[in-house]
Amino acid sequence: MAKSSIKIRAKERQGVVTVKCLISHPMETGMRKNKKTGKLIPAHFIQNVVARHNDKDVLDAQWGGGVSKNPYLAFKFSGGSKGDTITIAWTDNKGQGDSKSAKIK
Repeated sequence: MAKSSIKIRAKERQGVVTVKCLISHPMETGMRKNKKTGKLIPAHFIQNVVARHNDKDVLDAQWGGGVSKNPYLAFKFSGGSKGDTITIAWTDNKGQGDSKSAKIK
């Protein structure tokens, strides 16, 4: 099994769940040049991030090339309980993607 590109932590406190995740991704804008060849490095960035809590979307983010390499994402939502499942999934402009689930603590 391949190593996931996503690390997730989710904690519930007083009915509010705080989710923190780190996504490993190069996030190239397409504007940077290769120092050796002088040619532009092709764009390669995450376009969409979706967070689901028990099969219900709680976050749907549209990203562009301006987001930094290995982006960190944190958000809160209400209605989650300890032991519930949160799933983070992303897709990029080259059709690649990944997803990972974690239990709320």
